Amino acid sequence: MIADAGYDSDPLRERLKKRAIELIAPYRKNNKRKRYYDGRKMRRYKRRWIVERTNAWLGQFRRLLVRHEHLLSTYYAFFYIACFWITLRRCL
Repeated sequence: MIADAGYDSDPLRERLKKRAIELIAPYRKNNKRKRYYDGRKMRRYKRRWIVERTNAWLGQFRRLLVRHEHLLSTYYAFFYIACFWITLRRCL
């Protein structure tokens, strides 16, 4: 799981470790038990903006956020239309 420094806490890291989930987040400045950073893992942290930006772009389409459609196929259709519009805007 990749998160920002707001999620850095030792109890959370331990709970995720019990579930075999690795937390990739920078340590807070006031964390007493700082450990070694693995550079490969922090590269994944630095690229998290791609997912966050994509979610923000999709958030502009209220129909996708609220999910008015009952059929999954209709929801997928609006999702693809939204992706097409986002791509079209980025290209122009």
